[in-house]
Amino acid sequence: MRNFFCLLFLIPIISIAQNTDSAWIVQNYIKKEVYIPMRDGVKLFTSVYIPKDVSEKHPILMTRTPYSCAPYGENEFRKFWRNHYKTYLKENFIMVIQDVRGRWMSEGEFVNIRPYLPNKKNKTDIDEASDTYDTIDWLIHNINNNNGNIGVFGISYPGFYTAMAALSNHPALKAVSPQAPVTDWFMGDDFHHNGAFFAMDAFAFYSSFGKPRPKPTTVGPTAFNYPIKDNYRFYLTTGALPNLTRLLGDSIAFWNDLMNHPNYNAWWQERNDRNFMQHILPGTASLVVGGLFDAEDCFGAWNLYKAIESNAKNNNKLVIGPWYHGQWASGNGTHLGNIYFNSNTADWYAQHIEIPYFNYYLKGIGTVDSIAEANIFFSGANEWHRFNAWPPDNTQPQPVYLEKNGVLSFLSKKEKAISYDEYISDPARPVPYTAGIHEYRTREYMDDDQRFAATRPDVLVYETPPLEEDITLAGPLMAHLKVSISTTDADFVVKLIDAFPEDFSYTIHQTYPMGGYEMLVRGEIMRGRYRNSFEKPEAFIPNVPTIVQYTMPDVAHTFKKGHKIMIQVQSSWFPLADRNPQQFIDIYHAKNSDFKKATIRVFHHDSYVQLPILPNFK
Repeated sequence: MRNFFCLLFLIPIISIAQNTDSAWIVQNYIKKEVYIPMRDGVKLFTSVYIPKDVSEKHPILMTRTPYSCAPYGENEFRKFWRNHYKTYLKENFIMVIQDVRGRWMSEGEFVNIRPYLPNKKNKTDIDEASDTYDTIDWLIHNINNNNGNIGVFGISYPGFYTAMAALSNHPALKAVSPQAPVTDWFMGDDFHHNGAFFAMDAFAFYSSFGKPRPKPTTVGPTAFNYPIKDNYRFYLTTGALPNLTRLLGDSIAFWNDLMNHPNYNAWWQERNDRNFMQHILPGTASLVVGGLFDAEDCFGAWNLYKAIESNAKNNNKLVIGPWYHGQWASGNGTHLGNIYFNSNTADWYAQHIEIPYFNYYLKGIGTVDSIAEANIFFSGANEWHRFNAWPPDNTQPQPVYLEKNGVLSFLSKKEKAISYDEYISDPARPVPYTAGIHEYRTREYMDDDQRFAATRPDVLVYETPPLEEDITLAGPLMAHLKVSISTTDADFVVKLIDAFPEDFSYTIHQTYPMGGYEMLVRGEIMRGRYRNSFEKPEAFIPNVPTIVQYTMPDVAHTFKKGHKIMIQVQSSWFPLADRNPQQFIDIYHAKNSDFKKATIRVFHHDSYVQLPILPNFK
């Protein structure tokens, strides 16, 4: 009850602060709405917030977005005062937000993750990099009192446009910050993970976002009205993917693209912006930001950073905090779901990393000496750490083996006799991705309690004894399973879990029982047909032992002394990922009758998860 009254006390204070900031911004800024011409004649709608102060020249900080630069109207201001963006206005940044080509009030045709064209030959060869170049050039020459320095930042899809901005190579572009960037919608971002289709997110997104916009408008699309409010039951009842396609109709172009490009072919590969990072000019600084528990684009942040680091010759930095998608811009990074981080990590990031970064590169003030190559928050330990490289140079790969009787061991108990665990994977009763009833996909599932799954007969559970000392992981995981299946295809989900002691509790007031909590640290799915090639899928030979190996996104986590390391293995993760019919057929055009049960065997000793252990970590 005390916490409730404290909250009631804080609400008026927060409201007063926001009202004060909003009044200051409106009094000290003017807003202009302009159409900026591109090289092919298309004009892009752009909102420009300009400080009234003319005592000095000001830098420009821009976001390009498909989600609208609303509110529209020069007397209507965006609510910058709701998070740390208000600091940029207090420091007299020129703030620019642009509707990308073909979205909202901008002219032209919208193309999802429009491919980058490295060799443009004429004015009709356009991409998001060229649109960014033309926008920057216009702003520099037409917005009074700018200092000639531009930065670009954006979260999620705007993170993709920020990476494209880095490829624009305009000399005025000094710094970019792709945050939770979309990079590869087949391998790990949003709509596929290792070839497994994330139907729930894709359907929820494209049933509204994907609707055609025939002409510029300030009115957004309507959302899909789900007839069943329990998403597990809705997707199970709807059935095979063609049934979802029928619900959408024929107008959602990119959904149809998803249905007709089942494998990682050239169509997908040219939409992977990581393939082009070598074209970034050496002078463009980059700050890649992401969340350990980002349900949408966890893959993108880790892997865009690595692509830039491997291919570009620029000043490239990485920041990963304990956040859901975009939580670092929410103002509150104290916890996610039931897991608490002992500090406001979002505020710390804003004040110590992002704001100093743009102040240094765009205004020439302050320093970035405190921003390391890799600035990583370790869950479990609840601490920020700084590294000269990511993964850290001294990380040591260590397998933990799946053994008999649910044992997870750092030593393989190799025996002559073949042994395995077995379960029935039934598409009619897929394993849910989280407990409870939900209308929409939750973001908290990324660190949710996994005890609900451990009770199912189609989920295998392996755990170590209580740890005698802390073990810290830093880098990507690798799952290596030796399996057999009774059919010709199956999915495999591997989950790394921190099993808390039975007497664990937080010092803060909390109603959820944390004793014995099984915290998801990282989970990932692999569509088995892609075990040897994402371009050329292969059927399984029924009942023949086969290796399925895949890389899981990076982790930064400390398993504390007294906790246990747990691995869970299953073959569905529903409705997060679509169900595999467990036959080697075209899943995107399957029928309800195509779904079959499969007997799955996971062989001991030869099945393991390789952990990136950071020794002597303090």
